[in-house]
Amino acid sequence: MTVWLIIIVVVAAVAAAALLLMRTRGGIAALGLPGGPRGLRRRFGPEYDRTVERHDGDRKAAEKELARRVRAYGKLRTVRLDPAARGRYDAEWSLIQQHFVDSPVRAAAEADALIARLAGELGYPAEEYDERVSALSVHYPRHIGDYRRLHGLAQREPGRAGGEPPTEEARTALLRTRELYTELAGRPGTSATLPKAPEAPGTPENEKAAPAREGGGGRGLAGRVPTPWAMRRGDGRGGSAS
Repeated sequence: MTVWLIIIVVVAAVAAAALLLMRTRGGIAALGLPGGPRGLRRRFGPEYDRTVERHDGDRKAAEKELARRVRAYGKLRTVRLDPAARGRYDAEWSLIQQHFVDSPVRAAAEADALIARLAGELGYPAEEYDERVSALSVHYPRHIGDYRRLHGLAQREPGRAGGEPPTEEARTALLRTRELYTELAGRPGTSATLPKAPEAPGTPENEKAAPAREGGGGRGLAGRVPTPWAMRRGDGRGGSAS
């Protein structure tokens, strides 16, 4: 009887030690993910830090969540857009850029809806925002923070106090989310080739020609209108805009 009791105690102690070790490593080894916590940090980049912050600094909880995302969506099978569909999405994005001048919130909402629809067509979760973000964060972790900011702006209600975001904030969110759009649409690194927004109807010919006549470095009307597709110094994203 004493021998069996000793065996039970030893087995229990070994099991407890193994459980403690697994928790210390954030449970990553048990999930079979390569690289452990360092691998998650390299994979998710800023999204890793954001997830840790959201869990009040609890790295184990954050790594558990990120590991769940990888398990759920890391091997998600997606499709590619055909050229005709890509052209339709490009044209729609250029119209969104035009709408920005009249209402940044409207443009943000339209861009948010376009990303959701495009992601769904490619095979990502389309109905639930949180699951869509989780899936996209696995494959596009460098852009997911910008998409969250755009989605937040899209939820604001025009006409209410604080409804319209600062123009520069909305412009930057739309511009940077366009990088996610180009990746999803199969145009990585080619956001500069997207069609420009068309001229507003009824634009006088003398206004169209104004940039060539006005002083100040030839900026003219384009220099006075806060267009989100005009990359400015200080954006620091390494891409040019159309």
